[in-house]
Amino acid sequence: MADMRCAVILAGGAGRRMGTDKSILQFEGRPLIERSAERLLEVVDQVVVVARDRDQADLLQELVPGAVMAVDPVRGYGPLAGLLAGMARASGEYAFATGCDLPFLNPRVIEALFERAMGYDGAVPEGRGLPEPLHAVYRRARMEEACREAMERGSRRISSTFGDLRIRFVDLEELREMDPELLTFFNVNTLEDLKRAEMARSDSQTMPPRTSGRRSGSCSGGTKSS
Repeated sequence: MADMRCAVILAGGAGRRMGTDKSILQFEGRPLIERSAERLLEVVDQVVVVARDRDQADLLQELVPGAVMAVDPVRGYGPLAGLLAGMARASGEYAFATGCDLPFLNPRVIEALFERAMGYDGAVPEGRGLPEPLHAVYRRARMEEACREAMERGSRRISSTFGDLRIRFVDLEELREMDPELLTFFNVNTLEDLKRAEMARSDSQTMPPRTSGRRSGSCSGGTKSS
């Protein structure tokens, strides 16, 4: 059990900017969450999907039948509460945490993060001082505890747990060997993002430039709550 790897996908966000549930958006003919789960299973043994309520959980279970489902127990705490629910349902010592809206998750990058997390409470990519808490590997039990303590303090950001954890920050440049354009971090926040992802050339995985916004975010509350 200790050697088992898990991934937690936060899928409970409202998707206000998209006007729809991002987890079921179609990309290359498949729901985003189905594509994400398939890629993650190249690296992990178990996928946990965190939904906002039981109705969404039932829908997502049909799309990802092999996943373990969890329901966000607390409204108003964004991805922090979702991560707590996911870590509580997950198995194994380490778990990769992500949103449901990253169409280019790179198994090699995720593998590298698992390797870098060994001996720490987490491995979190960071570029220009900005961490990527929802494309990171955490020691499951410690992160569950840290999320609970952060919520008790009234915090809503995943990054608010970092002061309680021994985190290894991984410079994004270290990951370019596996993903030269760092597309693994690209997330779909708007219809424009979805079109840009669809335009990416499958042979070179080159992404057209984004007109605005950050590179990555979350299906459970967005970057402001990370």
